[in-house]
Order: sequence, then C-alpha cells, then structure tokens
Amino acid sequence: MEAPGWLRDAWRICVLTGAGISTDSGIPDYRGPQGVWTRDPEAEKLVTLSWYLRDPEIRRRSWLMRRELATADVRPNAGHLALAAAQGRLRALLTQNIDGLHQAAGSTGVLELHASRTPCPPPLAGSRRAPAGGRNAGEPDPACPVCGGVLKTATVYFGEALDADVVDAATRAAGDCDVFLAVGTSLGVHPAAGLVDVAAASSARVVVVNAEPTPYDGLADLVVRELIGTALPALLAAGR
Repeated sequence: MEAPGWLRDAWRICVLTGAGISTDSGIPDYRGPQGVWTRDPEAEKLVTLSWYLRDPEIRRRSWLMRRELATADVRPNAGHLALAAAQGRLRALLTQNIDGLHQAAGSTGVLELHASRTPCPPPLAGSRRAPAGGRNAGEPDPACPVCGGVLKTATVYFGEALDADVVDAATRAAGDCDVFLAVGTSLGVHPAAGLVDVAAASSARVVVVNAEPTPYDGLADLVVRELIGTALPALLAAGR
C-alpha cells in the first residue's frame, strides 16, 4: 500500500497498540470475530475486579490464563518489529497489551497503559499484587504470602483506575505528535480510546489500522483494514 505524503513526512508519531497487533504471534484478541470474549463472554469476568475478588473459581481460571500466557512460545511478529525499527520516528509507543512483545522486539520506553505500578488501591485492601506473569501462577488460587489475602497480578482489571503517571505521559504524547497511529485496538475502552480525541484536538493526523470498524473511523484521516503484519511495515517504511 502507498502511504500518503503527510505520513511519509511524519517524524513525531504517537502509536497506540491493542491486542490485534499480537494475534500474528498466536495471542488471540478479545473483541474480534475470533476473540476470547466473542467466543466466551464469560471470560471477561477473569479480568473484572469485582468478580475476581468475590469468586475463587474466577481467580483460579484467571491464574490459569496467566500461566498459559507466561509459558506460551510467543514471539514478536512483523508489526512489533516494524515499530521497533521505526523508533527514531516515534514520539511515543503506547500499548494496552501486557505481553511484552514490543520490548522483546527491541522497542524501549514503552508505556503500558494496563500495567499497574501503584500500591493496592482501596478496592484491594487486604490483598497484594504479583508480577503480571503471576507469583506461582500454577497454583489454583495463590494467597498473599504476607497477609494471606487475595493475591492479584499487577495488570489493571476492569473496575480499577489506570496508573495516573502513565495516563498523564500518554496524554502528553498524544497532544504532542503530528500523527496518531492506532493499531489493532477496538478503541472501545477509555481512557485509552480518548487519546485519539486528544491527538485530533491538537491537529494531529489520525490513522486507524484495525480489522474491524472502530468508533473513531469517522474521525480518522486514514483507515486501513489490511493485515497489521503487512500494513504496518509498509506504512512506517514509507517515511524512511
């Protein structure tokens, strides 16, 4: 595909990636036609704080999911590698993912919107956080080794606030770029989706690369429906 001139000339690109960029690495997305939640709507409970805290079976399934992700043989794909190769043109690389594939591809300074770096907020009083992969992820429902309370991964679940410092940094980046590139995200979850509004309000061009329609397609200057592993390298290589 041929990128428009304004994209070829862009040197302050802010990129937001979602689960769709990792599907070529063997990690299913959530809301796509074959997404985890599309095939099993109940699976959304595994990452919903209220369900996690009150239901031991939900916690057991959630830890099992973490173990499977932590032990899976997943590697960066062409999309991740293209972004790593284009770091010199990026104002920031923001991701809703927790799979670490951007870092594995060589990207540095990645802002992980859905990873928590703060102490347990009030809803988790009496519990502790473990690394995203899980402290003993093979245990059915591991308890906190300090207080015996509910142990939770450092991933932000539905019902929790995102890390304020990370959100602030992402918002500054979105408001200080010439192109905002949303890749493999449904743009249906806020505040991440609202970064598109911030970029557009700052006169940045908006590009959406996603297999399915998003709420922001009408705002975008360019919408790409091609496979991410093919489209993203072409879009970013055009400006070199």
